[in-house]
Amino acid sequence: MNSLVVSPWRLRFVALVIIPLLLLLVGRLVHLHLFEREFLKRQGDVRTLRVEPIPANRGMITDRHGEPLAISSPITTLWANPSQLPQDGPLLNALAKALDETPSDFFARLNRYANHEFMYLKRQVMPDVAEAVMALKISGVYAQDEYKRYYPAGEVAAHLVGFTNVDEQGQEGLELSWEHWLKATPGRKRVLKDLKGRTVRNLAVLQPPHPGQTLTLSLDMRLQYLAYRELKAVVDQHQAVSGSIILLDARSGEVLAMVNQPAFNPNNRNFLDLSKLRNRALVDVFEPGSVIKPLSIAIALQSGLFKADQLIDTAPGRMKLGNRIIRDARNYGEITPEGILVHSSNVGVARMTLALPENQLIDYYGELGFGRSTGTGFPGEASGVLPGGFGITRTSRATLSYGYGLSMTLGQLAQAYMVLADHGRLHPLSLLKVNDPVTHQVFDPEVVAAVLEMMEKVVQPGGTGTRAAIKGYRVAGKTGTVHKLGKTDGYESGDYIATFAGIAPASDPRLVAVVIIDSPKGQEYFGGQVAAPVFGRVVGHALRILDVPPDNLEQME
Repeated sequence: MNSLVVSPWRLRFVALVIIPLLLLLVGRLVHLHLFEREFLKRQGDVRTLRVEPIPANRGMITDRHGEPLAISSPITTLWANPSQLPQDGPLLNALAKALDETPSDFFARLNRYANHEFMYLKRQVMPDVAEAVMALKISGVYAQDEYKRYYPAGEVAAHLVGFTNVDEQGQEGLELSWEHWLKATPGRKRVLKDLKGRTVRNLAVLQPPHPGQTLTLSLDMRLQYLAYRELKAVVDQHQAVSGSIILLDARSGEVLAMVNQPAFNPNNRNFLDLSKLRNRALVDVFEPGSVIKPLSIAIALQSGLFKADQLIDTAPGRMKLGNRIIRDARNYGEITPEGILVHSSNVGVARMTLALPENQLIDYYGELGFGRSTGTGFPGEASGVLPGGFGITRTSRATLSYGYGLSMTLGQLAQAYMVLADHGRLHPLSLLKVNDPVTHQVFDPEVVAAVLEMMEKVVQPGGTGTRAAIKGYRVAGKTGTVHKLGKTDGYESGDYIATFAGIAPASDPRLVAVVIIDSPKGQEYFGGQVAAPVFGRVVGHALRILDVPPDNLEQME
């Protein structure tokens, strides 16, 4: 056999071609390794390294016993990069179905974001939805961990707690006013991803997440549920426009319960009536009417010009001041301050007030907190209107003494009644748990004790507030029935606001409660008929829940 012979010139040709190519390749590798290494590393990192957020949960809101009122639950958000989505009709139809969207709506959304690299597919979805979408294994579709705010108490505490938006930013209530305390700071981490955008490995934590802080409220949810149930029942029963109740700790100023009707469900705001969002107890103002009379009498006794057993002439049951006539239900003749409260005499309290120095009533009203915020820090809290004392007319002074001509919130009225409940000391209202209450002395303890004794007669047989009585406990209180202001001018005929404010037990006050029912319908519309029973039921149960010992054992026999 002839052996294969390669000519020398062919070997030389191959060597001349191959060797330079190999040298060029080696040279290029050396150049890339020595001179372009950092550039290539950066390019590789751009394609595979990402910085992603580490979600952090918003602070929890709890009642005074740790019962959760607002919590953040882990949840999934689905998003997509439209440029990475496959042009596969059946696959995208399956994606639309998993998202519970019609194909036409889904494709319309894709067209709107065609030139973007990011679009939300669906925010804050349930785990089963997220699993169904990710099971399709569609390139360009991603899942992101987030948190969703949930309110276990629902509408029972909604007006006070408020709510957040989808990004967990406070929008209403304490969620808004304590945003700086509750908000979380997300962390950052560096991750390694493959070419399909899937996380291969977590490389480093660049910034740790910082969850929000827990906010402990003064609320006692046992009492909040109780107040909610009773208030809702009476508003429904009397077909009222609205109603509110505040229950306070008489020794600290802490709000133990605050309820408004109508209410809303913060967990489902799809068809929200904006008029139901208001925390009426702190935002809406009204003329207090006769519930202010115990305070007016306390001011008169504090002045030293009157004594608790002094007779005041209310005959003939009316009094003319300028063009205005002040009337009582009938002629009560000469009665004591106690009689003025029991019979709710406008003439009697007006005569006492007009005997005081001109500005004294206004000055004390200011000390009681009227005309300024209660200090809760609640968003939109109203300060009410307290007329100035300079040059005030006798008519205005007289009407102010029985609760007309000024406006206040239910919170301000509750705060003022705390002065009567805590030996003449004024507390700021607090929506948070208080360890060291701040107080300011307004009345002498002896004055307050005398007024409380008078107020007890209001709840006893013969008074206007008998339906507020609580078996086994001494109760001090005052009813109020106020004509509503008209939309244009004057007062509405036949349209009333029914109120009751009270303290229990009267011998050693622990609770203060104020109730307001707006525009009750039907034959019963007086404060003693509509608002007083709510006080009796709520405070009666609350005293037993709090294990407050009875102070009227004779009544229990």
